[in-house]
Amino acid sequence: MLTPSHITELRAAVGAEGLITEQSQLQTYECDGLTNFRVLPGAVVLPCNAQQVQAVVRFCARHKVPFVSRGAGTGLSGGALPAAGGIVISLARMNRILEVDIANRLVVVEPGVINAHVTQRVASQGYFYAPDPSSQSVCTIGGNVAENSGGAHCLKYGFTVTHVLALEVVLPSGELVQLGSPTLDAPGYDLPGVFVGSEGTLGVATKITLRIVKRPEVVQTLLAAFDSIQAAGQTVSDIIAARMLPSALEIMDALSIQAAEAAVHAHYPVCNGLLLVELDGPRSEVEALMREVQALCRNNGAWEVRVAQSEQERALVWKGRKAAFAAVGRISPNYIVQDGVIPRTALPRLLSEIDRMASAEGLRVANVFHAGDGNLHPLVLYDRAILGQEEKALDLSYRILHLCVDNGGSITGEHGVGKEKQEALGYMFSEPDLATMQLVRCAFDPESIANPDKVFPRPRLCAEKPGPYTPHPLETAGIAEIF
Repeated sequence: MLTPSHITELRAAVGAEGLITEQSQLQTYECDGLTNFRVLPGAVVLPCNAQQVQAVVRFCARHKVPFVSRGAGTGLSGGALPAAGGIVISLARMNRILEVDIANRLVVVEPGVINAHVTQRVASQGYFYAPDPSSQSVCTIGGNVAENSGGAHCLKYGFTVTHVLALEVVLPSGELVQLGSPTLDAPGYDLPGVFVGSEGTLGVATKITLRIVKRPEVVQTLLAAFDSIQAAGQTVSDIIAARMLPSALEIMDALSIQAAEAAVHAHYPVCNGLLLVELDGPRSEVEALMREVQALCRNNGAWEVRVAQSEQERALVWKGRKAAFAAVGRISPNYIVQDGVIPRTALPRLLSEIDRMASAEGLRVANVFHAGDGNLHPLVLYDRAILGQEEKALDLSYRILHLCVDNGGSITGEHGVGKEKQEALGYMFSEPDLATMQLVRCAFDPESIANPDKVFPRPRLCAEKPGPYTPHPLETAGIAEIF
């Protein structure tokens, strides 16, 4: 519990304009994009620079007060959920692009910079920042670093970790350190690789050096309509088997198409499986590969194949895809956005299994996902007003994650573990695996004050000794027997 003297210390650290303590204002920060979990923080601070972040974290270390750093709050796994009575460090005011170095293909930013603003800054010089989450017009680079965010183009260009060269980080002790370097192959341990995707459990990034990419000569986007989502999934497997590497491969089903059309009028065909394929590179290569892609689509039964004829058409195609998550609210009063990964070759079979599981529960699932890397985003639709339906939806969403793991996949591709998937992490990893991860966390945060009670299946303190462990039911329920 924060005392009046604590509040005085925090006010001295960030100024009166950088401190929020009124309950009505604190409610803005009680959850992120996952609204099922809500916790009221004791205070919110809005530092303007790394020194103010240091002062706040040193306060937390001195008084053993838990803290959670926060970007735009667009996360979907509860990663920015406050610790009860703790402090939220909002990085929204640290939103400057500090340096643009075209010659060395890098940009240095503060954590509150919006993802899309990086590309906007360098577009006129023929470059772009590749990671493009659906929320890229509002999400921040700091949040992307915390969750190792991906996006539609991660198949070819990689996730955030591929594009982070160096970080300035305030450790949970309050110490300011540099991880990595602007060079592409710095010596020593890959500490930026450890920090990216750590979900705020290892410290607070205050400066980030990003790699930017030269814009390709040509970009072409194809849209193909199928009578089944399984046929669209088979086409994805065929494209990869043909040794092509598209910049993006996306699939949407009938429900997600319906929602996107209602929201942004993207002129999608009415079908059960919509495949989006984007190719980029030299003109002659892209044109040859696009002809091959069209043939594969038709071989799998595509009854409409359309290539965007202008940048405006291409932008509209992607506007519909990126609007899909929010647009589902138009066709269901409540829904759960899930995030799992499966091998690409298993796409047709597992999509059929998800449909069977949903039908058995009397629920609908809208599927929209990064098909190229097998990253599923099934949206489980339900109505909270119907008694018991929310519990059914939650159970189904977890069983879908278990299905992914049982088939050689993962419980998350880009949304992170956060609060939502803590128990599912124990389904994917054994206790020795988790204990090893905990060693890394404790090396950075021995007092367990940085985003505590997240990621791991149960509360863990750095001082505790390993011992017998009783798994949570969600960690073991339905595990397939391995022969």
